Amino acid sequence: MTGDLFANEPPRNLLPFDGEVLLLRDIMDHDAADRTFIRLKSGIVWQQEIAKIHGKEIPVPRLTAWYGEVAYRYSGVYHPASPFPSVVAPLRKLAEDLSGASFNTVLLNQYRDGRDSVSWHADDEEVLGDNPTIASLTFGEERRFHFRHKKSGDRISVDLPHNSALIMSGATQHCWVHQLPKTAKQVGPRINLTFRYTCPESR
Repeated sequence: MTGDLFANEPPRNLLPFDGEVLLLRDIMDHDAADRTFIRLKSGIVWQQEIAKIHGKEIPVPRLTAWYGEVAYRYSGVYHPASPFPSVVAPLRKLAEDLSGASFNTVLLNQYRDGRDSVSWHADDEEVLGDNPTIASLTFGEERRFHFRHKKSGDRISVDLPHNSALIMSGATQHCWVHQLPKTAKQVGPRINLTFRYTCPESR
């Protein structure tokens, strides 16, 4: 899947069943990863969205941005199609090389400190298709990521370091939910890019 980059230590599936999740470390040169983080933090037009959940409008506890060839809608938030900026375009190619999948959209999240988070969810919207492959790139502070099986309740945790990719595929989104919880630790900002293939909404 990842060529010679991981030939000496092939990634193993982090899930015990019902899906595949691979953690790939050092996905680019370290200095390039540091520069990428700085460019993403300062060059992306970040916004704090207001999501509609159970009829209530709630500020999303992180900053977000959306780019891609088609529009995307979730929790009452609408993102129109928007060209990939120059800092994101090569990361799209990297995500495709690492995963072996094709992507036409990306959701970026900036977790400014330990108070920012994302709650339990699965990327299982109809527009993402059956058994979608999601390539999630991490730059910045390391944070702990959790999986929970929808039926058995089994849990898996993994630390996502700077300059890494988490590739989720197979039945993962149908059988597992995931979250990045708040933490009381003093942590700096983390930027996460989740590349996916999004089908155009039917009209």
